[in-house]
Amino acid sequence: MLDFDTFLQVDMRVGKVLRAAPYPEARKPAIKLWVDFGPELGEKKTSAQITDHYTSEGLIGRMVVGVVNFSPRQIGKFMSEFLVLGAADANGAIILLKPDPILPLGGRIH
Repeated sequence: MLDFDTFLQVDMRVGKVLRAAPYPEARKPAIKLWVDFGPELGEKKTSAQITDHYTSEGLIGRMVVGVVNFSPRQIGKFMSEFLVLGAADANGAIILLKPDPILPLGGRIH
């Protein structure tokens, strides 16, 4: 079980996808994302195995939620700076979480 104070240490923020590109070098099909988290955090990048439901072109402008306070992690030749959040559908493919309505960039998830 996770206590509430520990949960509060997870910094989840609202962002907007600025750029996206296929990541063919990844072990499993993936897409590289560059996301704007507002003036406080700026732009961060990550890769995600989300090719079942998304294309690079279709992600541009999409609002997402990401955990921004994990340590950077090397994913192949690409450095991931945050974790984009999603949930698995019935087949195990990831569907990205999306704030509704549109919220300010960098807004903290509580």
